[in-house]
Amino acid sequence: MKFGRKITNDLYNEWRSYYLDYNLLKRELKARITSHAWSADDERDFIALLEKELDKIHDFQKQKTTELSRRIKDAEKAVKRLVTEEYIENGNGEGQSSQNGHHHTHPTDTEAQQRRHGITQDGGSDDDDTDDESDSEDVHSLDALEDQFLILEEEVATLVADVHDLALYTKLNITGFMKILKKQTGRTLKTSFVQDYLEKRPFYKYNWDSLIVKLSKLYDLVRTRGHPVQGDSSAGGSQSAFVRQTTKYWVHPDNLVHLKLAILKHLPVLVFNAAKEFDAKDAAITSIYFDNEDLELYLGRLEKTEGAEAVRLRWYGDVDQKTIFVERKTHREDWTGEKSVKARFPIKEQLVNAFLRGEYTMDEEFQALVTKGKKTQEEVDSMIQLANEVQYSVLTKRLVPVMRTFYNRTAFQLPGDARVRISLDTELTMVREDNWDGEVRSGDNWRRTDIGINHPFDQLPPSDKELFKYGVLEVKLQTQYGQEPPQWVTDLVSSHLVEAVPKFSKFIHGCATLLPERVDLVPFWLPQMDVDILKPDTGALQIERPLHSTSRTSGSERQGSGSSGILTPEHPSQAYVEPMSEGEEDEELDLTPVRIEDNKSRALSIDPLAPSSAFDETLRDRLKADAERQRAREAAMAEDEEEEEEEEDENQVGPSQRAMRDSERLLERSWRAPPGKKIAVPVRIEPKVYFATERTFLKWLHFAIYIGTIATTLLNFIPPEDTVGLVSAGLFTFVALAAIAYSAIIFVYRAYSIRHRLAEGMYYDKYGPTLLAFFLLAAILVNIGLRLREMVEA
Repeated sequence: MKFGRKITNDLYNEWRSYYLDYNLLKRELKARITSHAWSADDERDFIALLEKELDKIHDFQKQKTTELSRRIKDAEKAVKRLVTEEYIENGNGEGQSSQNGHHHTHPTDTEAQQRRHGITQDGGSDDDDTDDESDSEDVHSLDALEDQFLILEEEVATLVADVHDLALYTKLNITGFMKILKKQTGRTLKTSFVQDYLEKRPFYKYNWDSLIVKLSKLYDLVRTRGHPVQGDSSAGGSQSAFVRQTTKYWVHPDNLVHLKLAILKHLPVLVFNAAKEFDAKDAAITSIYFDNEDLELYLGRLEKTEGAEAVRLRWYGDVDQKTIFVERKTHREDWTGEKSVKARFPIKEQLVNAFLRGEYTMDEEFQALVTKGKKTQEEVDSMIQLANEVQYSVLTKRLVPVMRTFYNRTAFQLPGDARVRISLDTELTMVREDNWDGEVRSGDNWRRTDIGINHPFDQLPPSDKELFKYGVLEVKLQTQYGQEPPQWVTDLVSSHLVEAVPKFSKFIHGCATLLPERVDLVPFWLPQMDVDILKPDTGALQIERPLHSTSRTSGSERQGSGSSGILTPEHPSQAYVEPMSEGEEDEELDLTPVRIEDNKSRALSIDPLAPSSAFDETLRDRLKADAERQRAREAAMAEDEEEEEEEEDENQVGPSQRAMRDSERLLERSWRAPPGKKIAVPVRIEPKVYFATERTFLKWLHFAIYIGTIATTLLNFIPPEDTVGLVSAGLFTFVALAAIAYSAIIFVYRAYSIRHRLAEGMYYDKYGPTLLAFFLLAAILVNIGLRLREMVEA
């Protein structure tokens, strides 16, 4: 789709005048290029047009983000006011919700129901008119509060849609600027405009996380009617070992905000300190991974060998953090009955180097936790054992800092409830930490000190960093045996917003891309990095504005009718059809008179009983607009064709493959490893594979023994002068020995393939049984033939 049409189709109509006037800029540029040679005056005038558009966009986004923050604050105040009113209406705190785990109840609701049925607290009946009147007032009060909450639900849904449309507004406008600047002008317009103008108004660099955190808090307040689920937000963070079932996905940058807004409908953003204002650096997570020059840990994690380890040091926030977590991840095969585990312990930053050199142990520090009553002796013993094992591995395997990963994480989880946890990592960057090529990076320290969390780390050379272009979504579930995950999670991971990448690892990807001279085996996803994962919109998880109701229904009719602003396939919505703008008409000019149903797409409301002059006037306007579009069509046809070719080139990912264009998506199966590399394909090896190989070998031996028995019987029960019998015994003996030799060779080869996790080993034998049957048949036929000849001669 041409970008002029895309921006027209995707824009929010109420903000139309604030979008980049792409068609105007395109025509202006085309007119100047075609009429004369591009001059300095042309560049100055065109930059003035660009700057005017940039100021308009920058000011509008700044105004809208400020307005959204204010509206969120106002809605929070409204929720608190409603909760206070409920508190007062129910009388001295009796209406406060009591929470136990993840459920909350409203005692006043029960009391109100009892009063509706005329039941008093002592179990008797109360027919007093005054009490009936009081009960009626209570019911109306509860209904009025619920009405107010429903109004707030609509406001929150509108805020969600506004944030989504504003993020799309930013994306469309920056893409429009880049496409306009890409056009050839004979001068370095793109570089100068980006450096001198665009960087001074970086509207496209706005961090949406702060707004999303505020919106998530508000959404949770309204959804729970001012009584959000309480719990320890850091639950799980203090554990030394925990088990997770994790699935990983890639997320295209265009879908990041949409995905976050879709998730917060079901889970709030996890905030560890609700009293503290959100700061962007609070979301930063940095890890230093260790390995030796043979990349032993990398290969172990890549090949998923039993017991493969990953050792890393991690901290949260800026580099001034004093607490560092030493973590060890251990891979366990499913057949062992154990789960892969991540275990960790904290250490002070100033002690890390001494610990890694073996000059300091954690025994005394951990033992002090028992004295202070913070840990049990059993927990401390486990931590001491872990620290000693990690220290031993570092020293014996000569592990050194190899790579750093940095990303900003947005986590979604109910406080204290780890059954469903979703995290989205953005701005993922891998940075080299090793000194193996003679370049001093970390030196003798456990991490390099020339960078912090200043993504995208402009001070580093390109060879020292790998900027990952996608977000990484991790869905972590703790479900009971046989229990299905929540339906909304299933809908989310099967939508067009994500691309499943099983077993994706930041550590593996970083080593494969930053250390190509040391890595011969690469992960299966590496050759696919050039394929665009952006998929056509399936219509699932759409974010739409709610239909504001003009009247309220009764409490029973209202129940469950609140709009969330996020529509699933079970709640389809009518897609908004944008009127065509100049220069972006359909392929065929439509001069059909306007019908009533046609006006749905033009926001017109025509009364079928209205005078015919209204219809004639509408038709004249339509014909006039069509004629103007026809003239614009002829003028813009050449540049549209040029732009279409440019956009097709942008989607090109190889000489014979295009990942996606419009609704097409190509499935490529013939991947090739980079020159000199091999692709590591995940192979799951269980004990039954070994046993099956052994059973097959034993079956062959069993059959060979039968054949050998036939040969031995012939030798024992024929006279010595029987030449035919001797020949037949010799043939059966040869077949038996050949079967034993063949089965032994196949067994050794299969065992080698299994041990080295070769995905293309000879696990299916399509020649052996056929050859065995052929030789056995040949021996029998030779035996019969010799006997027949002997009978004829006799």
